Amino acid sequence: MSGGRKPVTMQQRRARTGYLFILPFIIGFILFMARPMIQSLIMSLSDVRIVPGQGYQMTWIGLDNYHTAMAVDPYFNQYITDEIGRMVINTIATLVLSFVIAVILNQDFKGRTLARAIFFLPVILSSGVLPGIESQNEFYDMMAGVAESVEGAAGVNISASLQNLLSVSGVGSGVFDVVFQMIDAIYDIVMASGIQIIIFLTGLQAISPSLYEAADVEGCTAWESFWKITFPMVSPLLLVNCIYTIVDFFMKNDNRVMERITEVMYKDFKFGVSSAMSWIYFGVALVFIVLSSFIITKAVKSAQ
Repeated sequence: MSGGRKPVTMQQRRARTGYLFILPFIIGFILFMARPMIQSLIMSLSDVRIVPGQGYQMTWIGLDNYHTAMAVDPYFNQYITDEIGRMVINTIATLVLSFVIAVILNQDFKGRTLARAIFFLPVILSSGVLPGIESQNEFYDMMAGVAESVEGAAGVNISASLQNLLSVSGVGSGVFDVVFQMIDAIYDIVMASGIQIIIFLTGLQAISPSLYEAADVEGCTAWESFWKITFPMVSPLLLVNCIYTIVDFFMKNDNRVMERITEVMYKDFKFGVSSAMSWIYFGVALVFIVLSSFIITKAVKSAQ
């Protein structure tokens, strides 16, 4: 072999290709995000005071801001607990819904392209424009009020009626509480499922048809083919979708933790405390990403 060079393996080539794809993000992170993150960390450990005409002045106080956020602030802990519960429920529901829709869209039927475009619309609508319309549009508020008035006049509340039905049927209260949290959040779940559907659909289309043909020859049913071929082949994408869904949920506009951090910063002008809250929130999100990665990785290995 000339030059004594070792042959490049396929895995190394794929790794290089992957690094090339994420190189713009790495450069952008170093240039635009690394310095603000370090500055935010320093501010979270300091008492930040606005000095007229001079910007701000920081005095090192250690972990006092973190103590204020966790032990003094009357809302922060409760909001984090509530949002974690919502995140777990919405993440599970989003993954299940997106996988089911991807399986359906992967079938061969007329109008499949149009159906795929329709299910991808939530990605565009939830990009920031629609939440702003919802919170500021008077017509939207008026229509929401009309819908509530109609529901009150009819005397029918679907969610409450189904909840009463399940409670009478003997289903545990914890179970139907989770179910109805999903029902009440179905709008948010559908709006957040567009990217996940595309990722699952890409994985489904990468499965070789010869695998299903061999399964048919062996006499496997459609249900057996799903659990023996489809799900194991797509299961590695669960990790990607799960991480994306967790990050997306923690960054939503209607997140009460984010609203509390913004309120402390811009209304109370406690920049150090708000920075500490942001880092605590970042740590919570990171913990759940690591836990979900560990659990899903183990599940994927067992499925394969």
